[in-house]
Amino acid sequence: MNSLIRKDPFDDLFRGFFVRPVEFDETADIPAMKLEVREAADAYTLHAELPGIRKEDIHVHVDGAQVSIAAERKQEKEVKEGERLLRSERSYGKVSRSIQLGHDVDEAKASARFVDGVLELTLPKKAASQAHKLSIE
Repeated sequence: MNSLIRKDPFDDLFRGFFVRPVEFDETADIPAMKLEVREAADAYTLHAELPGIRKEDIHVHVDGAQVSIAAERKQEKEVKEGERLLRSERSYGKVSRSIQLGHDVDEAKASARFVDGVLELTLPKKAASQAHKLSIE
């Protein structure tokens, strides 16, 4: 069944024309961190989008095969004399993600770069331990 939606052509024309001061909602959801994980024979490469966050506010923790990323975007409350905020659509707060990889990560060889709002982690796989036969005395 098809449903019809009526659209007023003036809606788009006047949208955003009247600007009202914005009330801050401290409980608003922070957008989720977008990840891209690739696997090669010897390492994982992880890219995380963190726009508007300083590298000093990013923390990465590796524990075996689990990788956790936490970041915080802090709100600057600088208001100049005679100025008022009319609209703000920026989000502030903490965001974090944890993922479980298929192999343990060699933390000693892992590296991280942060360029243009994208965190890139290179996570080499830990060499598999060789099974060996025990002799019984």
